[in-house]
Amino acid sequence: MSDAPAPFELLPGAPDSPVLLHVPHSSRAVPADVRAGIVLGDAELERELDHITDAHTDAIAAVAAASAGTTPWRFVNRLSRLVVDPERFPDEREEMLAVGMGAVYTRTTHRAELRPAGFDPAPLVDRYFAPYAQAMTRAVEARLAATGHAVIVDVHSYPTAALPYELHGDGPRPPVCLGTDAFHTPPTLSAAARRAFAGFGGVGTDSPFAGTYVPLAHYGRDIRVSALMVEIRRDLYMSEPGGPAGPGARALGVALAALVDAVTDEMLRPGPAA
Repeated sequence: MSDAPAPFELLPGAPDSPVLLHVPHSSRAVPADVRAGIVLGDAELERELDHITDAHTDAIAAVAAASAGTTPWRFVNRLSRLVVDPERFPDEREEMLAVGMGAVYTRTTHRAELRPAGFDPAPLVDRYFAPYAQAMTRAVEARLAATGHAVIVDVHSYPTAALPYELHGDGPRPPVCLGTDAFHTPPTLSAAARRAFAGFGGVGTDSPFAGTYVPLAHYGRDIRVSALMVEIRRDLYMSEPGGPAGPGARALGVALAALVDAVTDEMLRPGPAA
C-alpha cells in the first residue's frame, strides 16, 4: 500500500492504432488517507488484495504492447480497485451494489465489512472515479479522431474457484472468458479473440463474468467504439491468491498481441473501391 504519484496512466501507442488496452484492476496501491477509511487490519487487507487484484495483468498488457506489430495504447489504473472501481456504474444501474461492490466497495470478496456503515462514497467518486472516467473518455475520443475507430480490450483475471461476492459464480469458469456487449462487441472481434487464445485450453463467453467497459459518453450510442473483455483464469499464469507470475503470463501477453494485430489489421485494411 502506498501513495501513488498518479491514479492512472495513459501509455502511448502507435499514432495509427485504434486499440486501447484497458487495465483497471492490476494495482494493489491504496493511498494512506483512503486506507484510513477501511476497517480491515493490515494482514486482512493484504489478504483481501490478494483476492481482489487482477495481479500481473498490467505485465500481460505490457508484453502485448511490446509484441504487437502496431503498438496499442494502454490505459492503466495505478490504484487498487479498493479505492474506486472505475468499471462500475456510478449509480443504481450497478448490480454489484447488491453485494456492497458498487463504484466504492463497502464489503469484501467474502462479504465481510470493508468500510463502516454509513460510509459516504461521494468524496472518493469525485476525487478518483470521475477524473478516471473523463480521462478514459478522452483516450477513446483520441483514437476515434486519429483512426475513425476505437477498440477497447479490457484486460482482467479471475480466480479458479468462485469467491462469495460473485453473483454468477455457479457458471462455467473456462481458461479464458470473453465478456461481450450486444451493441459494442461485433462478432469479428469475438472471433479474433477466440483464435488468439485458442491454445490455452478453452475460450468461453460471458461466464463467470459478462459485459465489457465502454465510457458512458459512448456506451450504447457510438458504434465506432468496439469493446471486449478478456478475463484470464489465474491458474494459467500465477500462484493463487496473490502469488508471483509464471511463464504463462508471457504466453498470454503474446496471445493478446495476436488479438491486437488481428483487430488492427482489420481496422486499417482498405475498404473496397467505390
